[in-house]
Amino acid sequence: MSISVSQVTRAFGQQKALDDVSFEIASGEVVGFLGPNGAGKSTMMKIITGYLPPTTGKVMVCGLDVSLNSLEHKRKIGYLPEHNPLYLDMYVREYLTHIAGIYKLGRGTKKRVEEIIEMTGLTPERTKKISALSKGYRQRVGLAQALLPDPEVLILDEPTTGLDPNQIIEVRDLIKEVGQRKTVMLSTHIMQEVQAICERVIIINQGHIVANEKASDLTNAALKNHYEITCEFLSPVGKGIFDNVEGLIGIKSLAPNKYQISASSDIRSKIFDCAVSQHQTIITLTQDQRSMEDVFRELTRNK
Repeated sequence: MSISVSQVTRAFGQQKALDDVSFEIASGEVVGFLGPNGAGKSTMMKIITGYLPPTTGKVMVCGLDVSLNSLEHKRKIGYLPEHNPLYLDMYVREYLTHIAGIYKLGRGTKKRVEEIIEMTGLTPERTKKISALSKGYRQRVGLAQALLPDPEVLILDEPTTGLDPNQIIEVRDLIKEVGQRKTVMLSTHIMQEVQAICERVIIINQGHIVANEKASDLTNAALKNHYEITCEFLSPVGKGIFDNVEGLIGIKSLAPNKYQISASSDIRSKIFDCAVSQHQTIITLTQDQRSMEDVFRELTRNK
């Protein structure tokens, strides 16, 4: 496993930001790490990258114990923190060359810096001071420094913050491309980003893992025992048409000829048979898919 987190707890005084958290991320996986503000996402990422020690528990990165191999394990990781720290008085190329020096890339520095500038779409801005860049381009510089040493593991905390829609798509494509060769742990509040990039989703709430599944399985699992069905008739009909349909939980009128139905099972065939028996024509009968947003809200709702 590229990342192995075992029974990690992190306390700040009497408050636990993380409480007995465990999960694993395999090599080559792109995993979304989700949770509401204050759930413990950034704390977990700081522990994995070695910026913050756990109170109890163990973290392994590429087979190295984070607490025992601090410098060695950091060589395996590229990290883009939530608040992207940059030297604003440096020029883009100058800054990346400086970072390459810290990583001791040696003779390959110039070539690697130019590769990363092109890869992250910084070519038009490469001779500008970082202070003169837009927020979106500053975020790209942060992503470039994370990728510069060609790490085995990428930890990205809100990587598309401040990017416009076109830039978001470009960065998504870059992360997907990089994810074919590296392990990527991605924190974001943008659910479309999770569905577009991530193979698996880990959701944390109040310091506890509340979900750890494939993205597709997570939305499908949320449909069990609760189905939303939209039914549209050719002409207006009353709610009474559904009186003899078993399994109904609730009915909401969307239009004189259109209803949204909640049910405990998939009752579309029963609805169809009922309509036929009453000589009514159905023009649409669909089971609504629950979105990642719906699942996220349900799992992180304070109870």
